[in-house]
Amino acid sequence: MITEGRLAGRVAVVAGATRGAGRGIARALGEAGALVYCTGRSAVGHPRGMDRPETIDETVQLIEQAGGRAVAVRADHTREEEVASLAARVRNETGRLDVLVNSIWGADPMVNWAQRFWEIDLAGVRAYLDQTLVSHIITNRHFAPLMVEADSGLIVEVIDGHFAGYRGQILYDLVKSSLARLAYGMAMELAHTRVTALSVAPGFLRSEAVLDHFAVREDNWRDAVAKDSFFAESESPRLAGRAVAALAADPDVGRKAGLIHFASDLAREYGFTDVDGGVPDFPRMFDAKVKEIASAPLDDEGRFLVWARYCQIHQDPSRRALALLLAKALGLEGLGPGLAPVRS
Repeated sequence: MITEGRLAGRVAVVAGATRGAGRGIARALGEAGALVYCTGRSAVGHPRGMDRPETIDETVQLIEQAGGRAVAVRADHTREEEVASLAARVRNETGRLDVLVNSIWGADPMVNWAQRFWEIDLAGVRAYLDQTLVSHIITNRHFAPLMVEADSGLIVEVIDGHFAGYRGQILYDLVKSSLARLAYGMAMELAHTRVTALSVAPGFLRSEAVLDHFAVREDNWRDAVAKDSFFAESESPRLAGRAVAALAADPDVGRKAGLIHFASDLAREYGFTDVDGGVPDFPRMFDAKVKEIASAPLDDEGRFLVWARYCQIHQDPSRRALALLLAKALGLEGLGPGLAPVRS
């Protein structure tokens, strides 16, 4: 179980700490005793991203209210000079870096889920990739040397989905899978050091935007389950935060290098819970739901859910039986090996 002070004396940088998983991770690291540099573009006195009100200053306030220490630093991680300056500041002020979390996103308005790859507007593709992928490469490039020099540290890429399959939109999938690959590649190059790189994937996240969408707050989120049954297995951003804090406190975290770790799986492994005392299991619920749907004639909504889950799990040998059932329901039994349920 995570307790306060386990990361006392450690220094963390959370890139993209404004909202969502980034804010939840920053809060958990602060509560565990680390000094947390909270970075992002949305700050007091500056334009705020995604038409949302949250700022990195508010994240710092939440950490300080819980008795932790944090610093808000406005930085655009697509601008190398700003990231280099931030890394120099951390080096000068603390002389160390123990945890680097890349949770940079801010691209929801740039992804059109209704468009297939031959329909996407190419005008914004470069800006999207700069924002969601190149920013991570820049950040790792300038902060990793602090860890390599000390031969110690943890680099976390925050992604979406711990499955090998498709995430439903070509640009979204390209970036999220690339970030997992980035963590894997960094882990390989760090294999002869004691610096660990890995990925962490939240589940159905109760971000600020999601709570607003369902017109609930974190303290009454269960009221929205009546609107969406899947919400029953949702999780607060702080579950991912507690997962990262547990990884940072684990002296054997190097054994997890290069892998994708699902936040709720880490909760069960390390023995912590979400803020409401529970540990969600969204994959189990989703699998059970699509299995039920696939056993009857599909309507449009059912076909969408079955297709979405098939795309995600068809490369998972442990879910081959379910993938076969979903493929049959979708009329996809003649697919070649690249798209068919993978064999164990």
